[in-house]
Formats: sequence, structure tokens, C-alpha cells
Amino acid sequence: MAQIAPYGSWRSPITAAMLVTKQVSLSWPQIDGADLYWIEGRPQEGGRNVLVRRAADGTISDVTPTGMNVRTLVHEYGGLSYVVDQGEVFFVEFSDQTLYRQRPGEAPAPLGTPAGLRFAEMVVDRARNRLIAIGEDHRGDGEAQNYLVAVDLASGATTPLLTGRDFVAAPRLSPDGAWLAWLAWDHPNMPWDAAELWVAPVLADGSLGTARQLAGGPGDSCFQPEWAADGSLLVVAERSGWWNLYRLDLDGNATPLYPLEAEFGQPLWQPGMRTYLPLADGNVLAAFCQSSRWQMALIHRDGRTEPIDLPVSVINIVNGAGERALIIGSSPTMPTTLFLLDLADRSLTPIRQSGELPVDPAYLSLPEVISFPSAGGRTAYGIFYPPHNPDFVAPAGELPPLLVMIHGGPTAAAYPTLRLSIQYWTSRGIGVLDVNYGGSTGFGRAYRELLDGRWGIVDVEDCVAGAQFLAANGKADPARLLITGGSAGGFTVLAALAFHHTFRAGASHFGVADLAALARDTHKFESRYLDRLIGPYPERADLYQARSPLYHAHQITCPVIFFQGLEDKVVPPAQSEAMYEALRTRGIRTEYVPFPGEQHGFRKAENIITALERELAFYGEVLGFTPAV
Repeated sequence: MAQIAPYGSWRSPITAAMLVTKQVSLSWPQIDGADLYWIEGRPQEGGRNVLVRRAADGTISDVTPTGMNVRTLVHEYGGLSYVVDQGEVFFVEFSDQTLYRQRPGEAPAPLGTPAGLRFAEMVVDRARNRLIAIGEDHRGDGEAQNYLVAVDLASGATTPLLTGRDFVAAPRLSPDGAWLAWLAWDHPNMPWDAAELWVAPVLADGSLGTARQLAGGPGDSCFQPEWAADGSLLVVAERSGWWNLYRLDLDGNATPLYPLEAEFGQPLWQPGMRTYLPLADGNVLAAFCQSSRWQMALIHRDGRTEPIDLPVSVINIVNGAGERALIIGSSPTMPTTLFLLDLADRSLTPIRQSGELPVDPAYLSLPEVISFPSAGGRTAYGIFYPPHNPDFVAPAGELPPLLVMIHGGPTAAAYPTLRLSIQYWTSRGIGVLDVNYGGSTGFGRAYRELLDGRWGIVDVEDCVAGAQFLAANGKADPARLLITGGSAGGFTVLAALAFHHTFRAGASHFGVADLAALARDTHKFESRYLDRLIGPYPERADLYQARSPLYHAHQITCPVIFFQGLEDKVVPPAQSEAMYEALRTRGIRTEYVPFPGEQHGFRKAENIITALERELAFYGEVLGFTPAV
């Protein structure tokens, strides 16, 4: 029989340690011959990334030796950091950011690439005995230089192939080695604003011939070019207002493959992201998102489409070779799983899970995709997880606290899936609203561009409206609304607390407090991001000050807790420290929890546990409940 206890005090079998104990992250799958490869992020090993292989006989083993960490720092966020070809692995070692070569059965050996030059998204060019990669050059003064680079496999010597652009991504060598395709964009744009698709012939000496732009630019950002078996190019482009899939010839003539009001692409935060796979028979296996849920379809060469049923609601990445695809996905009741899909017989085989579900599924709160009215007549979206624990019920008449979660980016999205970091709250009697505010992806370009010039306004209004909507419908206590977010989400938290009085307390995880300081002191990739979200700096310094929570800290009257990695290059620690001091000196209840050795986001098991437990304890003190041990 269920026990009666106040919301927030329910005893839960989901502990903070469960988020990291026997749990790994899964990313960047590849197929090489009969072998399957992927990256595992392991919090219990200090957050290092390990390349793992499943051999043809089903044996799974680590490729990366103990003490090494397969991770690039290109764009600071990293991305695809290895490539496998004919059993050989080429990868970026985190500690020195140089390239290593690992032959089958041998220890990794450095290629001899220069210190200060970072690499990502490598492509093997066997005919010329080299790699082609994104290069990010930190050897000079001032801003890092990004370009396409060739790396000689015999000597490690590097040769720039394409320079003169602020950013490049997605180098793709045609099957015959005669052409190279890539994406490029320049400040002040981000890739989802105006990434362009370019191609150039590869000349006899390995250099590139005259390049031509095939697609992309402002209002038509491109994502993930791929060569099809017939020599045509596939790309996701946004010319319809949605990221849809197109086939192009080398003159740029484009044919839509599956026109939908759906997103076949994602914001290119990390080089190497993929949502579709051209197959050897000319068909295309594609994932797409509609109404916050991901689906998959097989697009036949003759134009027919065939749905592919998968037991997932979120698809993180699709990659493969021939007629086999590796898919990483999850659902509200299934942990993130790496699947092998064989298109020859439609068989779907689970290869690896991020971890076993550590509790009875009866304790899981099932998400509800909701829409709600917001300011200016807008409709905003979110994922609502009601409080749920079969062992407890609340006293009659009590309404639950609500924790509003704000995703980062801000160009990103929330999806309905299993996250123990959400179930941690709901199983204790605290509802969660994961908001897809205006500016989020997955709803077309017009919705994403609602944030242009209005960051700190539209996102805040939508988060406040979502909380008030659930409270008005009897699903949350209007007097016990909480808000939490990281990075850009942390900025929205602080702005909501400074400019509204809806929430009782908030948590900022490495959040932005001073927009002008961010514009002056952040990494190259995002150094002009705010031009679009706020306005050009310093020309519109007035807007930066008007929107910055630090300059309005005197308006914050509720408790706030801050979490910060001390090696964060994206949002430096000075941001959290300044905001904490501004509140502390005014006598506002506040805490600052720094994590030495952590960067933008926390990777170490002990820090992930500490952050979650400290946040719960903080809310308990503010709202007057005692969290169960």
C-alpha cells in the first residue's frame, strides 16, 4: 500500500550514483568491414572516451589502451575524433590533441602532427596515403584558424587544402576519390544560420581545383553532405523552412527526396553529426523529427518511402556502410542503445546499452509532449514529466513542486526520452517540465529564429509561461516553482529570476551572467553567436547590459545555487563567480560549487553525483521538505 508523504520527500530507488555507476555514454558509431566501432564516455574512469570494437564473432573489447582518451577539442565542444579504415584506427588523443595511428594488434603510435593543431572528422584517402580533416590551428596569436588539412600518413606532415573561411566541416571524399565536398561558413553566422555546401575536384598532386558552391547560405543552411553510389551528392538543406533531404548534381540542381514539415537535420554543434545514411543500392535511410519525436524512413531510389519501425523516440545518430546501419537511440523506458539494422532482412540487433535500467520500470514517469500559450500569442512546447512513485502518494489537496529545465544552446532541443537525471526528481515527487522555448530546433526555421535579437526575452517568457500553464491546470504548485539550466540554459535561469518573480529558487550550471563578458571572452566558434541573438557588440552594448542578469542582480530575491567547471573555456568561471558574489553581498541565500578539472559540463562521476545531490538538498531547504536518504 502506498505511503502518504509530502511531495519532494518521497524515498526513491533512483540515486545520483545510478547516473554514473555502470553507466556510459554512447556516440560516434562506425562500421569497418565486419567490425563495429563506437565511443564510450566513462564517468567512472574520469570521464575519458574509449573506442570500443565488436568483432565479427560478437566479441566486444576496448581498442583504446588504459590511460588514453579519444577526444578532440575542435570548437571546444569536440566531435568525431576517430576514423577506422581496413582495421587501422586514426584518432585524436585528448591530452595533446595530436593524431595517433593504431594498427590491428599494436599499441597506438603518434603520427607526428604538430602541437597546437587540433583535428576532427578525419577521412582516409588511401590513394594518396593521407587523411583529410578539419584542422583548427592554435599556433599563432589571436583567433584560431580553421581549415581543411591533409595529413601525410608516412610523416605526419600537414598541408592546408582550403583556407580563408572562418569555419569548415564535413569533408567528404567521393567514392572514386576525384571530388571533395565540405561545408563552410563565416562569422557572424553559426552553421545552422548559413552553412554552405561546396565541392572541388582533387587534382593529381592532391590539392583542390576550383571550388564551386552547390547549396546553402543565409536562409538555406546545409547539414551533412554525403556522396551517393551514383556520384550524386546528398545534403540536408533548409530552403523550404525545414531541414529536408535533397539530391544534387554537380551543377547544383536539387531534387527533394522526402518533402516534410519535419527536421532531417540538427544544429551542427559537433562536427561529425549524422542523421541519414546513403545505402549501396541507392536508397537512403533517414531519421527525422516531428513534434519532438524522431522517426525513421527508407527513401527508395524511385521515390517511394517506407517507414522503419524502431523501439525509440529519439535518434541521436545514424551511420554505417553497405546495407548495414548503426543507430543510437532511446525511448522513455529504454536507456540509450546502439542498434545494428540490417536492411537486407530488416533485422534489428541491440549491440550495446548505456547501462541497464537500474530500477523497476514502474518507478518511471512517462513524458507528455505539451504545447501552451506564451507571450505575444505564441505557442511554445515542452515535455512534461509528472511526479511518480508507486510507493508514495501526497496528502490530499497538496500540489507538487515543479522543476522547469532549460536546455542549453540555446539552439538545441529537449526530447521525450529516458533520462535518469529527470527521473531522479519525479520519483521524489517533483514534476519536471523540459521546455522547447522559441529558438529551439525541431520545429522549423521560423520557430528557431524567434530568438533572433530576443535571447533573454522569448526563452524566458516561454519558460515562465510553461510553469504558469501547468500551475493553472492543477499540475504544479504555483508557490513551489523551481528552475534549472546549464550554459545558455543557465543564462535563461538567471534572466528569469532577475526579470520575473515566478520561481522560488534556481540553479545555474555554468550559466552566462554577463553577455558582454561572454562576447569578449569565449572561444572562436561562439564568439559572434550573440550578434544574432542579441545584436552586434560593442555597437549595441546597451542591449547586452539590459539583458545581462549580472547588471540586474539586485532584482533577484530568491535563492540561487551555482555549479561551475574551473577549466571551462566556453563560459569561464568568472561568470558564475561574479553572479554569486553579487547575490552573496546582498544577503541572498546562495551557494557556489566549483569543480576543479572540469570543463563545459561535468564528466567525472563524483562531480555529477555531487551536483545533483547538492541541488536537491538546496531545494529542500528552500521549500521546507527533507529529501529522503
